Amino acid sequence: RYRHTQFGMVIVVSLLLGAALAAGVGVLAGVTLIAVIGPALMAGFLALFYSLAVEIDATHLRFRFGIGLIRRRIPLAEIVEANPVRNVWIYGWGIHRTPHGWLYNVSGWEAVEITLTSGQRLRLGTDEPRRLAQVLLTAQPGR
Repeated sequence: RYRHTQFGMVIVVSLLLGAALAAGVGVLAGVTLIAVIGPALMAGFLALFYSLAVEIDATHLRFRFGIGLIRRRIPLAEIVEANPVRNVWIYGWGIHRTPHGWLYNVSGWEAVEITLTSGQRLRLGTDEPRRLAQVLLTAQPGR
């Protein structure tokens, strides 16, 4: 029913610059450990967070970051509301708690705020918030 992947340009560029900086500092300081471990850590984070893929089928909302080690699955029957929202800049990117619940985001400020039957809320970053919210609401069982 729905499949979309958003590339995290800011995250990718930041991690690549961080890797280059760590390698440069390590080489200039003569500390091989920093020159090797810094870029290796950045490469690991890059693999985990370079994109956010969202899929909706007949029963579930699924989303995963990067290579898929970090992922979540939510039954559509548990989704009460889905509304397009704009995050404030301070919420940033990645996975973390905000006053509006957990935020899952790789790029931009747009998101869909999802309210579950438990009352829990989360925000799922996307570059097509209206379309995602519409698909979520129409894909729910009984609608």
